[in-house]
Amino acid sequence: MPVLTRLIPSPVVVDITRGAMDDLAGLLADQRISASGKLAIAISGGSGRQLRAKLEPVLPHADWYPVADGTIDSAVKLADDIKGRRYDAVVGLGGGKIIDVAKYAAARVGLPMVAVATNLAHDGICSPVATLDNDNGRGSYGVPTPIAMVIDLDVIRDAPVRFVRSGIGDALSNISSVADWELSHKITGEQVDGLAAAMARTAGEAVLRHPGGCGDDTFLTVLAEALVLTGIAMSISGDSRPASGACHEISHAFDLLYPGRSALHGEQVGLGAAFAMFLRGADEQAGLFVESLRGHGLPVLPAEMGFTVDEFVAAVEYAPQTRPGRFTILEHLNLSTAEIRDAYADYAKTIRS
Repeated sequence: MPVLTRLIPSPVVVDITRGAMDDLAGLLADQRISASGKLAIAISGGSGRQLRAKLEPVLPHADWYPVADGTIDSAVKLADDIKGRRYDAVVGLGGGKIIDVAKYAAARVGLPMVAVATNLAHDGICSPVATLDNDNGRGSYGVPTPIAMVIDLDVIRDAPVRFVRSGIGDALSNISSVADWELSHKITGEQVDGLAAAMARTAGEAVLRHPGGCGDDTFLTVLAEALVLTGIAMSISGDSRPASGACHEISHAFDLLYPGRSALHGEQVGLGAAFAMFLRGADEQAGLFVESLRGHGLPVLPAEMGFTVDEFVAAVEYAPQTRPGRFTILEHLNLSTAEIRDAYADYAKTIRS
């Protein structure tokens, strides 16, 4: 009997501990990622400057590259700047935008990428996707998974708590996304990767059912692990399907229809996931979502993100256009404007009762 298996693209090391950043040089050397310390480190203009002052003495052979923003232009500029400099790896030190810029630049020049996350705002920290702003709005670009993932809980604690809450919303949305994937399999015959679905759903459930909060190291560890596992689930499936369904379509619609007004990604997808679970008739799970979101201080109604009911209804109606070819509960129900408004009224009434 032949033994059948598959290789799973994933980081060679994941370090989620307090003080993890203090031994970054040793970790990279021990894992044979960079024995020489010749690194190109992309940093933000905010927290990145402070962390540079802390790390520069222990990384004397690294070069530091401030990144202006999360655009494709910044990613191309970073790639051009580091090209031909004989680095061992590119390090993205910062939040999601900096990490995505570093991912894209590393892929462009053929170097491994190390993600050092300074907040837990969304699951992109370990995904095979770089989400970058471009002239047409925002694009998703396929890139290799980071070779190493470092999350220092001391640094995470110093980040604004709103970013941690956003990561909670993104992790919880996995459950709704996998339900959409399985619905698509039932209705359209779309293939579901069972391992990717299991990892993404388990990550979401771990966060949903954890009794801790944003000030608790054990909860922060579970949330960080959930976001990393979600990234690996996307690597396994080869796309964002395990972590992106109707909830993300609604979020993308907010971004496109109301530029400059949209909330954090995790805030939007958390609300989108709760509403999507309600639409599919999963009342108990929708209730658990709302309870968890409220418990962590996340919005469960559009007004809590600064949007009117009419704006929310318009976003839900527009949402399927953001991901052509993706089948979710929104495409399945194909609700009219009036039906979306009625469904929202029922949702709002249910969660207020």
